[in-house]
Amino acid sequence: MARLYLIRHGKATGGWYTDPDPGLNDVGREQAETMAAALMLTEPMLLLTSPLRRTRETAAAIERRWGVQAQVELRVAEIPSPSVIPQYRAEWLKNVLQSRWADLEQSLGLWRQHVRKTLLDLTRDTVVVSHFVAINVAVGYALKDDRVTCFRPENCSCTVLDVEGDDWRVVALGAEGASSIL
Repeated sequence: MARLYLIRHGKATGGWYTDPDPGLNDVGREQAETMAAALMLTEPMLLLTSPLRRTRETAAAIERRWGVQAQVELRVAEIPSPSVIPQYRAEWLKNVLQSRWADLEQSLGLWRQHVRKTLLDLTRDTVVVSHFVAINVAVGYALKDDRVTCFRPENCSCTVLDVEGDDWRVVALGAEGASSIL
């Protein structure tokens, strides 16, 4: 069994729908430092991060405290958008977040399966710095909930799951917050 600590990145300088790869703003950097300090209660462990800038900058706070290097994992990146045009991305994401996985196009179902398989393949306790929808994928499996948005993880919140085969259990949901899209 692996215990997974799913961290949502800190507050970014821009929304995903306006900037495809924003870094953290001052609030986000402070959130990352606070979250990393809270994780000091645990032993250093494997640290994975999405390749996007806001997650790498969030993971950097943990790297400094633990003296470890995060492994970049593409399969826990942000949900893929069919458009790079900001206003289309925002409308598309709003619709997706209000949907059920069964009602979405096959490519998004495959992305969801890749997120799940990546987490399932972890055999030891791991911190994963990722994104709103990817964290919802994991929580949805644990709760057997087909909604894309099962809950609204706050920036730098920590959701804890125990994963062993098909047995996914929520140990603790991270703090919830408002979404700029929903």
